[in-house]
Parts: sequence; C-alpha cells; structure tokens
Amino acid sequence: MQAILPHGIPSNTPGKDRRKGDPREKLIVALDVSTAAAAQQIVAAVGDSALTYKVGMQLYTAEGPQLVRDLVASGRRVFLDLKYHDIPNTVAAAVREAAKLGVSMLTVHAAGGRKMLRAAVDAARATNPALIVLAVTVLTSLDESDLGEIGVQGTVLDEVLRLSGLSVANGCQGIVASAREASTLRTKLGKDFAIVTPGVRPAGSGHGDQARVLTPAEAIAAGASYIVVGRPITEAADPAAEARAILSQIA
Repeated sequence: MQAILPHGIPSNTPGKDRRKGDPREKLIVALDVSTAAAAQQIVAAVGDSALTYKVGMQLYTAEGPQLVRDLVASGRRVFLDLKYHDIPNTVAAAVREAAKLGVSMLTVHAAGGRKMLRAAVDAARATNPALIVLAVTVLTSLDESDLGEIGVQGTVLDEVLRLSGLSVANGCQGIVASAREASTLRTKLGKDFAIVTPGVRPAGSGHGDQARVLTPAEAIAAGASYIVVGRPITEAADPAAEARAILSQIA
C-alpha cells in the first residue's frame, strides 16, 4: 500500500516516510526532453534533491508509458502532464490507464467542462483513490490579448477564477495556474485544494516562452502548493546544486 505524504502525494517507495515540511515535497522537476536516456540522466544528476518529476507531452510522445513505469518503479513520483481534453468517456478511459501506471498526479483541461471533469475524477477514484486530478486553467504562456483572440472576455484572473471554481466544485483536488493568481485563488476558494504553478523561474533566469512568471519563493508565498521547474534545473551545469538552491528559497 502506498504511504500518503504531506500535501496528498503518495509515496511510491513502501516503508519510506518523508519529513513533513521537507521543501522537496513542493518541487516538481519537469523532464521536458525527447528521450528516456536524457530523462534518466537528469534524474540521476538531480539525485535526492527532488522527489517528483513531470512527464509531459514531448517525452511521453517520444517514449510512451514505459518511461513512466520505470520512474515509478525506481521510487520517483510522476506528475503526468498530458492535459486531457476530450469527451467525458474518452478522458475517463485515459485517466484509468494513467492510474494503472502508478502516476501520482495528472492534468485535464478545465475547459472540458463539468461532465468531463467529473468523469476524470470518478475514473481516478475508482482506479487509484490517491491519484490527484489537476485541472489546467489558463496556460502560463497566455496573456489577456491571447485570450481575446480565442473569444474569452475579461481578465486572465477572471478566467482562472471561473475555471478553478468549476474544477473544484466537480471534485478536482487541485488546479494548475500561474503563481500570479495563487494568492487570489486562496482568498476566493480557500485552502482545501492544491495549486500547482508552472512558469516558475529563479531570480535572474530568462522567462523563455512564459508570460506570467514568479520566483520560487514568491510562488510559495503566494499560496502555491507545488512549483514546476524545468530548464533552470535540467539545463544547469550542476542540476542537483540548482535544485538545492531552489529548495533553500522555498524552505
């Protein structure tokens, strides 16, 4: 049986207890690479400075589910970030398969609507009750002009709040949003759900293709439960040292 860790992420290593307050519980390292070999090299380089790794569309498309199985078998926790968005039956089937892989967290698009969100949550609970279903609100690469181009009226914050409320009301245990919206989300919706924030960059790092960015310390202070960091760690000369530097900021 999996042990449940602080913040609700289950451990894939039976018998191992993590200390509550361990900053590693808040860090997710993004494996945004194209091969299993590259991913494994990053995991080895980071070592015990991180517990959870994000597998997204790039790596999953290139290598498929076996990489996820390998990470889980090695004791790492996997955040499967495939952003499911389809009819309810299709999404439910995909969530069941992901749950069987042993992932700890996965994403669906909040814009899929109430029926899809509920189908995803019900499928997760039926297959692995510990699996956290996260709803993606507004991608961190988008700003208000981008939203206007796709017919969404109002501010980014308005849309994040609307989609977050819909997601939490339909059973999602957390949402994915920019850290810039985290403080307002906590004020409006409370503390009984997780906020995962991509687009986090250490001070002095470039923003890349992210439009709404905060530092790790700012994101946690704003109310984020977890931060997702990719290139600043994975492209560093010493990934473990960079991860430790980030941990020191969020401790």
